[in-house]
Amino acid sequence: MAPKALKVWMKALPLILLLSSAIALGQVNRGEIRLRVVDPAGSPVRAFVEIVSIGNGFDEKLTTDASGRLDARLLPFGTYQLKVNAPNLAADAELIEIRSGLPAEKSIQLGLPRVNTEVEVTGAGTLLDANSPSSAMQIGGRQVHQRLSSLPGRSVQDLVLSQPGWLYEGNAVLHPRGSEYQTQFVIDGIPLTDNRSPGFGPEIEADDLQSVTIFTAGFPAEYGRKLGGVIELNTQHEPQQGLHGETAVSGGSYDTASSYARLQDVHAANSFNVTAAGSMTDHFLNPVVPQNYTNTGTSGDFSAQFERELNSKDRIKFTLRRELTRFLIPNELIQQKAGQLQNGDSFETMETANYQQILSPESLFTMAGMARQNSHHLYSNRNPTPIAVFQDNSFREGYFKATYSRHHGHQEFKAGLDSDAVFLRENFRYVITEATQFDPGTPPSLSFTGARPDLEQSAFVEDQVHLDKWTLDAGLRWDHYQLLLNRQALSPRFAIGRYFPALKMAAHGSYDRIFQTPSSDNILLSSSAQVDALSSQFLRLPVQPSRGNDFELGITKAFADRVRLDANVYRRDARNFADDDQLLNTGVSYPIAFDKATIYGAEGKLQVTKLGNLNGFVSYSYMVGNAWFPVTGGLFLGQGVSSAVTQLSGHFPDSQDQRNTADTQFTYKIAARAWVGTGASYGSGLPFDFGGTQADAFAEYGSQVVSRLNFDRGRIRPLLAVTASAGADVFKHDRVQSSLRVDGENLNNRLNVLDFNGLFSGNAIAPARSFLVRWDTRF
Repeated sequence: MAPKALKVWMKALPLILLLSSAIALGQVNRGEIRLRVVDPAGSPVRAFVEIVSIGNGFDEKLTTDASGRLDARLLPFGTYQLKVNAPNLAADAELIEIRSGLPAEKSIQLGLPRVNTEVEVTGAGTLLDANSPSSAMQIGGRQVHQRLSSLPGRSVQDLVLSQPGWLYEGNAVLHPRGSEYQTQFVIDGIPLTDNRSPGFGPEIEADDLQSVTIFTAGFPAEYGRKLGGVIELNTQHEPQQGLHGETAVSGGSYDTASSYARLQDVHAANSFNVTAAGSMTDHFLNPVVPQNYTNTGTSGDFSAQFERELNSKDRIKFTLRRELTRFLIPNELIQQKAGQLQNGDSFETMETANYQQILSPESLFTMAGMARQNSHHLYSNRNPTPIAVFQDNSFREGYFKATYSRHHGHQEFKAGLDSDAVFLRENFRYVITEATQFDPGTPPSLSFTGARPDLEQSAFVEDQVHLDKWTLDAGLRWDHYQLLLNRQALSPRFAIGRYFPALKMAAHGSYDRIFQTPSSDNILLSSSAQVDALSSQFLRLPVQPSRGNDFELGITKAFADRVRLDANVYRRDARNFADDDQLLNTGVSYPIAFDKATIYGAEGKLQVTKLGNLNGFVSYSYMVGNAWFPVTGGLFLGQGVSSAVTQLSGHFPDSQDQRNTADTQFTYKIAARAWVGTGASYGSGLPFDFGGTQADAFAEYGSQVVSRLNFDRGRIRPLLAVTASAGADVFKHDRVQSSLRVDGENLNNRLNVLDFNGLFSGNAIAPARSFLVRWDTRF
C-alpha cells in the first residue's frame, strides 16, 4: 500500500469505525439476564432482586422497574441464584445458568405470602461452574471494590498478581507462567496486545471495573496473538434507572495521592457514563536502589460512554478514553551522583463504537471496532551517564471484528473474523557521555527513524457441547502476521470437562495450539542495518512468531458451598521462545527469541467465601522454566555475538523461573460495619546473570541490594511482604454509602529485590513499608 494511501486510510479510519463497527456488548465470555416479575394475577411488580454467584464473585442487589423488568448485563458465564421479593407477596429463589452472549429470559410469578416462610439467598449451587471445561479465574465486583490499595499505575496488575501463575518482573510487568511480554488485556471486548505496565502504557483504573476474568489455559479460539495470559476487563455498567456514581480519594506513603470519580445516568433506553481519575506519587516505577531516587510520576485518565437500546434486539454503544502518564526514570548510585535526570511519558486515545443484534431467540450477531493512537517518549534533560537517550515512539491502530453466535439445545456455536492494522513509527537517538563504559569503537552517537505497518488478520470457529455431565469444547483459529516477516498458522484448541455431583467436583483438561506474534517494541530499530555500526561484531536475525503446545489438567471442588479449591498441572512447549534484550545501557528493550523452551508446573487456589464472617484466599504456584540455545531471532552486539553464534546447544533458566510463589489475603467482619484483614506474599526469587563482579554490583547498587543476592546460585534471595488492613462503612443511608479503609504493605519492611540486571538501569526493588488511606463514597 502506498504511503499516501496509508495516510488517507488512517484519517478516515475513526469515522469508518464509528459509523460501521462495534463490539459484542456482552463481551467474549459474558451474558445477561432479562428478568420479568409479576404477581399472582400476572400484573407487573416492582420487586427487589438479589443476584448471587459465589464462584464468580458476583453479589448485586437490584430493583425491577415499574413494568417489572430488570436487565443484568456483563455476567461471566456460570450459575446464578436469583432471590426475588416484593411487599405483601411470597419471596422466590431460583437458579439460572448463563452460557452464551444471548440474553437469558426469565419470568418469575410471585405467589401470595405464606405464614412463617422465608427464602434465604445462600448462593448454594453457584460456587463452581459445573459446565466449564477450562480453569478461568474470576474476580468479581465485590473483590475489586475490597482490594488492597495500590500505588498509581498498577491497580489492575496487583489484582491479577494475586492469582496463581502470575508474577512481577521489573516495573510491574506481569508475567504469566514464564512468558515474556505475552500478556493480552481485553477491555470491554477489545484486545490490547502491547505492554501495559506503568513504564510503557497508561493504566486502566481498577475502579472502572465490574469484573475480571483471567485465562492461562483453555483459551477460546477467539483469542490469539498474545497467549501467555489473557485478562478480560469489563467496565462498570449500572442497570438501574436514575443517577448513580462513585468518588474515591486516597493518599499515604511516598507522597502518594489519588482521586477517582464516576457518574452514570440511566434514563429510559439511554445510558451516559463519565469517569475521571488522577494521581501522583514518589514511587511510580520500582527503584533500582533503596534510596528511591528520581521516581516521581503523575497520571490521569478520562472516559465517556453513551449506550442506547434501539429496541429489544439492537443495542449500540460509543466510548472515548484518554489516558496519560509522566514519570522520571529511577537512578542508580553512580547516576544519582552525576546528577542524571531522565524523563518518560505515555499518551493514549482510544475510540470504540459498539453494536449488537439478536437475530433470533437462538442467534446473535456482533461487530467490533476501535481506533487508537498511542505514543511513548523517553528523554534525558540533565547530566546523563553513561549515555543520553531520546525516544519518540508511537503507533496508530485500527481494529475490526465481527462474530456470529448460535445457541441450540445443548450446543453453543461461534464463528468470527478480525483485522488489526498497527502503523508503527520509531524515532531513537543516543549520545554517549562516558565512553569508558562502552566497547572501543562504539559510535559516540546514533539516530534512527523508521515506520512500517504491522498487519494481522484472523478467523475462528468454536463449538461447545453439553452432554449430561460432560462438556466438550473444540475450536480452530487461523492467524496471519505481516511485519518484518509474512507468516500464517492454524491453531486447534480442545477442552473437556466432567462434573461429579456426588463429589461436588469438576475435572477438566485442555490443549491449546499457540501462535504468538513478536513484541513490536523497538522492533524496527533492532532490525535496522543502522545498528550494525554499534559494534564490529553483530548478529541480526528476524524474530519469528512463537509457536507452541500448551497442556493443562485440573480440578475444581466445592466444600460446604463456601470453600472452593482449584488445582492445576500444566506444561508449555514453545519454539522460537520470545524474550527481550536492551540496547547498550539505554533501557530501550527489543524482542529476541531462542530455539525452544519448556515450562511446567502446578498451581492451586483455596478460596473462602462468607464462611461465617471470614472471606479470603490462599494461592500457590510451582514453576520450572528452561530455554534452549541457539538464538533464532533478534539483535546481538559485541560479546553477545560470540555467545549467540557458538552456543548451539544447552539450556538456561527462563528469566521468570521463580520456583515457588504464594499469596494470601483474608478479611474478618468484626462488626456489622467494620472489618480487619491480613495477608502475605512470597517468592523464592528470580534468576539473574550479572556481567560484572560483586564489587561492581556493590558500586552501582550498594550493600543492601547485594545482600539480597545469592551470587553462588545466581538467584535473588526470597521475597516476603506482610500486609494488614482495616475498614468500616462510616455512613450508610438509603442509596448513599461511604467507607474508610487503611492498608499497610510490607509491614515486615524487608528489602525485596524483584529483578536484578533488568530493564531501566539494572534492577527493580519493591516498595518498603508503606501505608495508604482510602475514602470511598457510592450513590
